[in-house]
Amino acid sequence: MDRTTRRTGAAERRASEAAATPSGARAALRERAARVLETNWTGTSTVPSRTLYPHQWSWDSAFVAIGSRHVSPLRAQLELETLFAAQWGDGRVPHIVFNPAVPLDAYFPSPDFWRSSTQGRAAGAPRSVQTSGIVQPPVHALAAWLVHRADPGLSRSRSFLARIYPKLAAWHRYLLHRRDLGGGGLASVVHPWEQGMDNSPCWDALLSRIAPAPARAFHRADLDHGAADDRPTDLDYGRYVRLATDYRNGQYADRAAGQSGFAVEDPSFNALLIASEHALARIAWELGAAGTARHARAERLTAALVERLWDPATGMFFCRDLRGETDGHPTSRAPGHGTPRATGRLSPPALIPEYGVGGLIPLIVPTLPRHVSAQLLRTARGPRFGLGTTVRLVPSYDLTGPAFDPQRYWRGPAWFNTNWLIERGLRLHGEQAEAERLRAALLGTALDTAFAEYVDPYTGRGCGARGFAWSAALALDLLQEPRERHEEGTWG
Repeated sequence: MDRTTRRTGAAERRASEAAATPSGARAALRERAARVLETNWTGTSTVPSRTLYPHQWSWDSAFVAIGSRHVSPLRAQLELETLFAAQWGDGRVPHIVFNPAVPLDAYFPSPDFWRSSTQGRAAGAPRSVQTSGIVQPPVHALAAWLVHRADPGLSRSRSFLARIYPKLAAWHRYLLHRRDLGGGGLASVVHPWEQGMDNSPCWDALLSRIAPAPARAFHRADLDHGAADDRPTDLDYGRYVRLATDYRNGQYADRAAGQSGFAVEDPSFNALLIASEHALARIAWELGAAGTARHARAERLTAALVERLWDPATGMFFCRDLRGETDGHPTSRAPGHGTPRATGRLSPPALIPEYGVGGLIPLIVPTLPRHVSAQLLRTARGPRFGLGTTVRLVPSYDLTGPAFDPQRYWRGPAWFNTNWLIERGLRLHGEQAEAERLRAALLGTALDTAFAEYVDPYTGRGCGARGFAWSAALALDLLQEPRERHEEGTWG
């Protein structure tokens, strides 16, 4: 037995103990997770990390609300209300809401980079708070529904759903109309940061056509708190900054951004939108309205997701590059083939045949066609992701891919939020035993790593920040009995 096998086996035993013991490890895990959320609470919202991420992040707050509802439903409601207080007039929910008490040099890009109140004026950016101008995945309606179900009496007494429903509806309207850049009914992202898995190898070919901002134009505060080997390279960061700068200088106009070098339909982003549309239907029903139109919209989105992003030859959902390719910069290949097309002209939008974990997230879609979910599960269990076989947690990128790195940000490490989504997807499609194994592994890893930001998928060794908010919050959620979590969170 080699060293990795021994370490993984011991980790799995600890994971099983954490999941199976009603006291001891489980009680300790709950206490420690609650302490992390308390430490990261600012009074109105939760920061992902006190050092590395000292502001409020959009999808982080949604996951935090999902977990913190088990400790304080009121605080979970406030988490979402604070985020949506910074919503723009056009409906977008910014990916960062900045805390004015935090020094500008504590995080980059800082408020003086985004200039939301001036450059975002035409799009209705708020004047009372500074935000970024890009978005993140739409987990929020799902979070709002789960938060309501945690304490319906409190929710109704505060009119929580009645107040947040119009904001959620405006958010979805923005994505479904202003961000349908491909004309096929799906929402698009215009920056890797928007998809959430920003350093994924899925973006390498697309980013290669972006001229990076010069290194002297910015200072990377992330390297003050994280190891360079774990973080994006300076070259990639320069390209992120260039894309954000161009979007800002264009006054955050989406159609113009869609003509830039980065416009992508992503399966995980749209799967979360579908799940949240189903949740909005439940919210509408709770408020006394029919949710049938929301369910119908979710079904149309599901059909578009399969039509535009599913590749039956490989059993995988892939991202679609809406900008095609230009001479000298091939950005896509036909799935299942190894030779890039080089046409010397702009080609039709094409799938990006890179196996990122985002391609597995559509498992959370409740009405995914059975043949699609079956193939997708086979891909998840196969050598590229090793679900239930070679890894402790599902990696963020193809284990067999040349760019795989078990510790560099989104290029291979496993993350708690993506594995939490996969665990829910497994249960949704009847894979209870496999879901339980993944749940046990997540709980054990959380306990072992002090709620690390992300981990080595093979060994569970923690990387990035410790005391990471969504890792702690989702551990709290996983500590609940599966039947309770899924009865209250039915999405169909």
